[in-house]
Amino acid sequence: MDAFRYRRPALPGGALFDALPGDADPAQRAETGARIAGLLVRGARTTADEAVIGRLVRLADDHGLDLLADLWQQAPPESLAGALWRLYLLRTWVHREPGRAAREYDTGRRYAPVHEVVAGVVEPPGPDEVCQLVDTVLRGVAVSDLAVTLERAAAFARVVATGRAHLPEERPGSTRSAARLITTAEQLEFAGRLERAGELT
Repeated sequence: MDAFRYRRPALPGGALFDALPGDADPAQRAETGARIAGLLVRGARTTADEAVIGRLVRLADDHGLDLLADLWQQAPPESLAGALWRLYLLRTWVHREPGRAAREYDTGRRYAPVHEVVAGVVEPPGPDEVCQLVDTVLRGVAVSDLAVTLERAAAFARVVATGRAHLPEERPGSTRSAARLITTAEQLEFAGRLERAGELT
């Protein structure tokens, strides 16, 4: 929790994370995480400030994935907080391993062309392009339809998972991790359907 104590987020409401409880009460932590997720997503829609949107995209970079895990890792996947956790986790992985993400995406799109169209990576899908895609998708949390954002992220995850399954020589356990990524895609898709129905909270 050192990052929480000493690094203040420059987001709407400078003390946004101040309510994060320091104890291990799961119910209180879940309630706080859900409230912060709502403020981040629903509050961001009231501003067109590019700086604010940029900080929202870079939230995991600026404040650490551990802090976001404290907030949202235990949230149900069918919740706003759970969907945000999966979006940031996906973005963080792509930025940490852009070369691998690009290879897996390039392979997967040959087997999942429909999902490739939804995901929307430009040609050719190199490391810079996949990083740009996940950033563009995450921007959608603030500036466009959240349901579409979740669907695009799910499509990207499916294409990458397909590529990973077809490149088992890349890394031991790739098939198993591809299956987990498909589960993430399904969870994001379900969250998107809930958002369309006005039930994602």
